[in-house]
Amino acid sequence: MESVAIKPEAAEAAATGRRRIPVGSEIHNGITEFLYDEARLLDQIKLKEWAELLDTDLVYTAPLRETRSLVDQAASVVRTVQHFHDNYRSIMGRVMRLTATKSAWAEDPPSRTRRLVTNVFVETTENANEFSVLSYLLVTRSRFNHDEYDLISGERHDIVRRTANGSFKLAKREIILDQAVLGTPNLAIFL
Repeated sequence: MESVAIKPEAAEAAATGRRRIPVGSEIHNGITEFLYDEARLLDQIKLKEWAELLDTDLVYTAPLRETRSLVDQAASVVRTVQHFHDNYRSIMGRVMRLTATKSAWAEDPPSRTRRLVTNVFVETTENANEFSVLSYLLVTRSRFNHDEYDLISGERHDIVRRTANGSFKLAKREIILDQAVLGTPNLAIFL
């Protein structure tokens, strides 16, 4: 009897119930475009428009990163301690504070940012209208008239939901920052 080799993608799909969406497909292109639009809105400081892309059950987190030995890499992300742990309501409060009050001193004048989103991988989930999305993020941030800028890099694990009208909403985001010690004075910007 001839043995049949199982492709790694097929084995993973069987184990997790997820299937990778091919690059160039309508869903992949739509989600990638959604991520690009989101980055553009944030870079242009159009926070109210960006907030319209968020679903009302949003969970938005950035756990701490620790430097660990190679054998302990699975424990390098510490989810019990976080840079921030927001939900839709707290995000909307931050957006309102930044756009409608004079108390947003951490971002007044606002940072100049550029968000570069790459390596977008999309998978199905157990819910037909939700997709698991992994993307890499590099943010440049400059403030005031300084000749220096901050670099913030990491990967984002998102759940993106397709709505009844075919648009997308961000339902969950976990940002795994590459740095154990951040070189930026605050995280008053959205990643």
